[in-house]
Formats: sequence, C-alpha cells, structure tokens
Amino acid sequence: MRARLIHRFDYRYTKPVVLGPHRFCLRPRPQGFQRLIDFKLEISPEPSQLCDLMAAGGDTITRARFLQETEAFTVVATSEVETFTAPLIEACLEMELAQLPIPIGKLNPDLLSNLQGWLPNGQHDAAAVDMAQEALMGSDGSSLNFLQQLIEIIQDRVKYTQRHVGPAWPAGRTLKERVGSCRDLAMLMIECCRSLGLPARFVSGYHLVEPRPERYDLHAWAEVYLQGAGWRGFDPSGQGAVDERYIPVVTSSKPDLTAAVCGTFSGPPGVESSLEWEISAEILSSAIR
Repeated sequence: MRARLIHRFDYRYTKPVVLGPHRFCLRPRPQGFQRLIDFKLEISPEPSQLCDLMAAGGDTITRARFLQETEAFTVVATSEVETFTAPLIEACLEMELAQLPIPIGKLNPDLLSNLQGWLPNGQHDAAAVDMAQEALMGSDGSSLNFLQQLIEIIQDRVKYTQRHVGPAWPAGRTLKERVGSCRDLAMLMIECCRSLGLPARFVSGYHLVEPRPERYDLHAWAEVYLQGAGWRGFDPSGQGAVDERYIPVVTSSKPDLTAAVCGTFSGPPGVESSLEWEISAEILSSAIR
C-alpha cells in the first residue's frame, strides 16, 4: 500500500511567547515492512537551530530551538510511505524459543530495556501479571497463542474509547476503570508480555482504517519481539496482529518518548495556549507486495 499523509498542528497564544526547545516524532519509520519515499517538515516560526538525530530505538527524531517571540506556532509534516505484507509469523518462529515464560538469559541483552515493569523499581503491575498468567493458562505455553489469548481477554474486559489528553495509564488503572484509549490498552498488553519475558515496546503511528473515518487520529499499539520473527505489531484496541494499513512512526520502551510534538514555551503572566490539529491521508495505491 502506498499513502500520503499530512499531519498539521496549529498552536495559538493569547500573548507573545518564547518557544523553548522542541522535539518532533513525525517521520514515519523507514525500515522493516515499510519504505519512506518522501518526508517534509515545515515549522513556523522558523527555528534558529534544527537537527535530526537517531533515537535509542533507531527512529529518526528532530530537535528544534527558537529565538524570536511569537503568537502562533505551526508544524506540518508531509509523508509518503509504502508498506508491505510481513511474512507469516508462524513460518518464522523458532519453536524451541517460542515457549513461555522465556528465561532472560536466552534473550539478546539489547532487548532488556523492553522487559522492565512500569513500577519505579522495575517490577510489573500485579494486575497485569494476573492477566498474563490467565492468558498463559489457555495458550499451551506458545508465544503466539498467548498473544492471541491475551488480546481476546483485554478486549473482553476493557472498552476502547478515545482520550486525547494525558499520558498512557498504567495497567492497573486501565483494568480498574474497565475503559481505555489505544495507548492505555497498548501499555496493558506491553506490561502483560514483559511479565512473561516477552520483550514489548510502545508504537505511535497511523492506522488507515477502512471504511475511512470522518477524522484520522494518531494511533498506538504494541510491538512484541518473537524469536525468529523479530519485532511484530499487535493492536489490542483493534484487530490484533497489524497489517499493511498500520504505519509506525516511532517506538520506545517508554510511551512518553513517542509524543508527536513535545516542548515548552514561556510568556507573561496569564498567557493561554490553544491547539488545533488535523491528519489527512490519501491512499495512492492499495496494491500489496
């Protein structure tokens, strides 16, 4: 599938402000089952310094600094991407390493940051551990069966809803509220997987659903590392295993590092800010390779 996306942010301030350093995660991932054909980032006012860097997870992020005062701040990211169908997971798995729980010593040390629990001491949320154990009991110890069972349990117990404000909730709160956004359900799945030794990380990107919605939004899901198949996407608030209509932008072991736009501003007392945003997407070709 080939698509063009335009993601626009319009910030307005009631009084002139000085923009602090900003971080942008808007460039779609150029590797894996996706090819980045073109990308353009337009920022107004023009930054005094603009630089790209490679994040710890291998994604490209952009940092900007500003000098002048402004009452408006506009960011427009235009991307053209091509996505491909991934090989079947079942055909790629190394079966002797696909049984759960996975001993930490069997994993590549590079994956260890994707095993830490949400709690400050690195422990896993008890509610997520209980859910993971329940899913494990119905899976015969198979990683893939476990993931399918886990997604069914999450979708049965947590109602998906949109929530545009605030960070991702911890697993315990999502299960207690029995409702959550895509990022909340992704964090719940990640915490469950990690408690059994399955490396998992948070993904922010776009899902070009069919039929076309009135308004597109950023979406979040999980990627799980499966021995032999590598990083594969799973959407607990959607269809489960992701397909070529998912366009990953940035991944991290911590969801707060995937924010599309992150920064500060300073101004006189009483200054207020507002934000309007829009995501438009055009399918240029639906051919699948």
